[in-house]
Amino acid sequence: MEWLFGKRLTPDEMMRKNQRALNKAMRDLDRERMKMEQQEKKIIMDIKKLAKDNQMDAVKIMAKDLVRTRKSVRKFMLMKTNIQAVSLKIQTLKSQSTMSQAMKGVTKAMTNMNRQMNLPQIQKILHEFEKQSEIMDMKEEMINETIDDALEDEGDEEESDAIVNQVLDELGLQLGDKLADLSVATGTLNPAAGSKVPQAVGATGGGGGGAVPATPTNDADADLQARLDNLRRE
Repeated sequence: MEWLFGKRLTPDEMMRKNQRALNKAMRDLDRERMKMEQQEKKIIMDIKKLAKDNQMDAVKIMAKDLVRTRKSVRKFMLMKTNIQAVSLKIQTLKSQSTMSQAMKGVTKAMTNMNRQMNLPQIQKILHEFEKQSEIMDMKEEMINETIDDALEDEGDEEESDAIVNQVLDELGLQLGDKLADLSVATGTLNPAAGSKVPQAVGATGGGGGGAVPATPTNDADADLQARLDNLRRE
């Protein structure tokens, strides 16, 4: 039946055809408006010329013609604006049609994907994956322990102890230097003698004198010596 009624156009083809028609109409309106504007300029020149010749009756007639010409120019501009609005509406409809087609395709794809996805099977696969991952982690840990046992050197522990003792000796030396400096500064004996507190001699004929309490300097020496002994024992 196409030979009788013509080929049936799709919506996109109809939109493009209407858009071309609207663009052509706007171009025609622009040409007519430009002609009217040129005519308006010519009428203004004629009015000025007739006014110089003092032909006032002709000036009044030409003025009415100028008013009609300006009204026609405004009508052409208004008509073009309306056509532009229609063209924008058609473009919006075309965009919405394109969007609907895209959404239709996406919906179809999502439907196919949901139809192909078997949720119980996916859950079974994930459970099996988690199980195998745990088995792999356990095997990796066992392999690492075996490698560590095979490569462990018997002298490592002795070497570690030697390093610890060396560090403690250095710390003890530093503490000893501090104690020596403190003894020199306070005028006391060596740090080892700091724990001995001299006894005061009682006066003749007086009451029995008690032990002289330890001075703060002797207490500091004893505290430092005790810390040094603890470090060496550890």
